[in-house]
Amino acid sequence: MLVIDKNKKYFLINISLIVIIGIIMIYSASYIYAKEAFGSSTFFFFKQITYVLIGCFAGFLISKTKMTFWFKYIYIVNGITSFMLFLTMTPLGVSIKGSQRWLSFGAFSFQPGEVVKYTVCLSSIFFFYMYDKYSLKEKLLNSLHFLIPLILFLLQPDFGTFTITALLVAFTCFLSEFPRKYFYSLFVMGLIAGSGLLISAPYRVKRLLVFLDPWSDPQNSGFQIIQSYLAFANGHLFGQGIGNSNEKLFYLPEAHNDFILSVVGEELGFIGVLVLVVLFMSFTLLGFKLALSARSRINKQIIAAMVFSISIQAFLNMGVVLGLLPTKGLNLPFISYGGTSVICNLIAIGTIFSCLSYKSQISDEQEESKVYSQTALGF
Repeated sequence: MLVIDKNKKYFLINISLIVIIGIIMIYSASYIYAKEAFGSSTFFFFKQITYVLIGCFAGFLISKTKMTFWFKYIYIVNGITSFMLFLTMTPLGVSIKGSQRWLSFGAFSFQPGEVVKYTVCLSSIFFFYMYDKYSLKEKLLNSLHFLIPLILFLLQPDFGTFTITALLVAFTCFLSEFPRKYFYSLFVMGLIAGSGLLISAPYRVKRLLVFLDPWSDPQNSGFQIIQSYLAFANGHLFGQGIGNSNEKLFYLPEAHNDFILSVVGEELGFIGVLVLVVLFMSFTLLGFKLALSARSRINKQIIAAMVFSISIQAFLNMGVVLGLLPTKGLNLPFISYGGTSVICNLIAIGTIFSCLSYKSQISDEQEESKVYSQTALGF
C-alpha cells in the first residue's frame, strides 16, 4: 500500500509539473499574437488557466466515482458523444483550415473528438472484456460503438485523432483476452487499410512527400516544419531564454498550439526539450506501474489505456515537430493551448485515480464479472 501511495504521489507531481510548464510556455508562445489579435497579451494565458481549473475540478469529481457507474452507461455516453461528433458536419460545426472538428454554440465552442477518443476507449475496453459473453449479433452491433466514431473522424477529416483512437482500440484489444491469432490478423489488416487511407487523399500524400523533403516546397507545405527546425537550431543547448523566441513572431504557425515544442526548444534549448521528454517518459512509466498495482484486471486495463492515450499522442506530436513524422495536427497534451484537450486529459487522470481508489477495487474476478455483466447496456 505504501509503494502504491508513493507512486500515486510521484505521478501527481509529474502531471502537475507538466501542466505548470504548459501554462508558462503558452503565455510565452502566445503573448505577442494575443496582443495583436485580441488586445490582451494574457488572453490565451488566462483562458488556459481557466480550462485547467475546470479540468482539475472535473477530474476530482470523476476520481470520487465508481467505475462501475460509468460502465453501466458507457455505451449510452459514447453514443451521445459520437452524435456530437456527427453534428460537427452539420451547420453547427465550425470549419477551420478545411476540417470541421468543432461545435459552436454562441460564444461556447469545443472539440467533440477529444471527448469521443476517451468514450471510445472505455467502450472498447468493455466490449473486449465482455467479448466471450456476447452472442455473434451482439458482437457485431456493439463493435459499432468504436467503428462509427472512427468513420466520422475520417469524414471530418481528422486523421490525427483517427490514428490515436484506432491505436487505442488496438491497444485495449491487445490488453484483453481477445484471441491472439485474430488480433494479429486484424492488426495487419488495419495497418494495410491505414496505409491505403494515408495515400488515398492528395493532401495526405503531399504531407508525406513534404515530410521527406520539406525544402521541396519551402514557402507552402514545408514552411511550418522548416520554421520548427530553425527554432530548434536557434535554441542550441540552453536556449534563448523564456520569452525570447524569434520564431513565435508570426513565423511559426500554431506556435502556442501544435508546434509549441518548437518554442520550448528555442527558448529553453536542448535541455528544456529533454526535461519535457523525461517528464512524459516518467508519466508513462509511473502510469503503467499504477496500472499493475490495481487489483482487478479491468481497472488495470483502464489505467493502462488512459496512460497510453496521453503518452502516444505526446510522442507523436514530438515526432512531428522534430520532423521525424508527417504532420498530423495533434497537440502536445497538457502543454499545447486548448480547452477541450486539457479538460479531457485531466478527466482521464481523474479516471486513473478512480480506478486506484479502494471503492473501485474488486479483487474477486467472479464478482467483477457479475457486476459488469449486469451493468452492460449495449444495442
